[in-house]
Amino acid sequence: MAVRCVRLARRSLPALSLCLRPSPRLLCTAAKQKNNGQSLEEDSRPSEQKAEPPAADKVLLEEKGRLEEQLRETMEKYKRALADTENLRQRSQKLIEEAKLYGIQGFCKDLLEVADILEKATQSVPKEEIKDENPHLKNLYEGLVMTEVQIQKVFTKHGLLRLDPIGAKFDPYEHEALFHAPVEGKEPGTVALVSKVGYKLHGRTLRPALVGVVKEA
Repeated sequence: MAVRCVRLARRSLPALSLCLRPSPRLLCTAAKQKNNGQSLEEDSRPSEQKAEPPAADKVLLEEKGRLEEQLRETMEKYKRALADTENLRQRSQKLIEEAKLYGIQGFCKDLLEVADILEKATQSVPKEEIKDENPHLKNLYEGLVMTEVQIQKVFTKHGLLRLDPIGAKFDPYEHEALFHAPVEGKEPGTVALVSKVGYKLHGRTLRPALVGVVKEA
């Protein structure tokens, strides 16, 4: 009986070993799971290490930012330089134009004295003496008047205008008040007397008119 049991045990051992031996399919599945597990572990590592660029790329990015900043600063300086140049050009052009317009004001001031003398000369001649019976005085007077008219034409041609503000409102930019006095029938603040005419050169007062101004009584 004992011998029979031993034989039965020997026969059942191969079958038991076959049951305990893992199949190739199970081995492949386990290997895949193991590999997948390793992949998951690798993927679960911090992403900062993967996203972190190499040192060379980092240096290039910093250099790019620095160059862009330099370019922006250079463009701003260039625009400011253009604006300054344009302003300088406009100022220079204005100075040139003013020099053309007002460069003769010194010469004009000297001629104003000549015009004043001609005006006084014609005003000093008695009108009743200007007759055909006195041809010398008449011709001299007419010559002075023609000269005075011609010089005023020359003044007007070069932008020099005569200011004779009798009866006009007093303007401190064009007139110089010598005195203030009440005048009957005149509005206060107006010019009652012109002692010396003034002149303007291209809209700028070259010599103010010397006047007497009416004040309230």
